[in-house]
Amino acid sequence: MEKTSVRSVFGFRRRVLYNAGMSAKGEKVIVAMSGGVDSAVAASLLIDAGYEVTGVFMCLGTAGGSDTASRGCCSPAGAADARLVASMLGIELFVLDLSDAFEPLIDAFAAEYAAARTPNPCIHCNTLIKFGRLLDRAASLGVDYIATGHYARIIDFEGSSALARAAAGGKDQSYALFGMPASVLGRILLPVGEIVDKAQVRLIAQNLGLVVHDKPDSQEICFAPDDDYVEILKSRAPEALRPGDIINSSGVVLGQHAGYGRFTIGQRRGLRIAAGVPMYVTKLDPIANTVTIGPRDEVMSRKLTASGANWHCEVDEQFSATVQIRYNHRGQGAEVRLTGDDTFAVEFIEPVHAITPGQAVVVYDGDRVLGGGWID
Repeated sequence: MEKTSVRSVFGFRRRVLYNAGMSAKGEKVIVAMSGGVDSAVAASLLIDAGYEVTGVFMCLGTAGGSDTASRGCCSPAGAADARLVASMLGIELFVLDLSDAFEPLIDAFAAEYAAARTPNPCIHCNTLIKFGRLLDRAASLGVDYIATGHYARIIDFEGSSALARAAAGGKDQSYALFGMPASVLGRILLPVGEIVDKAQVRLIAQNLGLVVHDKPDSQEICFAPDDDYVEILKSRAPEALRPGDIINSSGVVLGQHAGYGRFTIGQRRGLRIAAGVPMYVTKLDPIANTVTIGPRDEVMSRKLTASGANWHCEVDEQFSATVQIRYNHRGQGAEVRLTGDDTFAVEFIEPVHAITPGQAVVVYDGDRVLGGGWID
């Protein structure tokens, strides 16, 4: 990245605040600070905008392993970095113990694997714990807003607050925030969502002298020891780790597996089956304890059904939209049809790879999130 002057960086920060509509002298905001660069810059931007900022480190009590250098979002190292950043920014930081709320989430995570589904615990954590508990705490303290370092935007759409994709398309996290109720979007601030490049976020932190400016992004499941979710299944869902048959779509046994919980739809690596062509997991059957595999065309599909719908606005009974089926899927054109109070069906214009039960399916109109649900 080209060297940029401190003056241009701070001019850039003012443009970010202007684009986000964030200027509220004296209004109070609680910022979730994980010890990472994104939340540190979010807090700094809000201070610049005139908010009275208080930091909070959410302690889940289940950070993976005992290594203080763990990169998990709630690790001891993260707590230390959050304290240091808060001190450098001159704001108060308090710790919110959420370990009681986190145990049921881990149980649900294991139960999904036992049911041969592939869970997304980060979305549930965002909805129920990180944002949910933080909003509750803010309300109890009379604080106007909460903020995080997520890459997404809160925009005005026809007079109401709406969730939208981040300006930095490659870092967008709006998919992981679809579970937020529409009623609370107006109380959420997402400052870094207006920044078009993660390198700019790091540059802001560097010019502020924040030691986390080059800290790597966390990619792991924070409650899984050494990022190994199988260790969770061993204690909470051992039935998902029973040995069984690997079969093809005709039921022919091709080999053995060490537990269907080790696999997900679309998986290619780790099958240890020589078939002459690349093979992918196409089905998991917890009753028969089988893993079905096949060539790529057998893992392509145009249709899905979903439940647990959370709509951010009123939608028609049937409509066209862009639909995203996993975090790293950029979305594809589809027809969406409501099938019940909290269920819907999706038919894609073109087949998509590896529609996976247990993952979120999020529906967009352009960059704006309309809502979503969970793939059945």
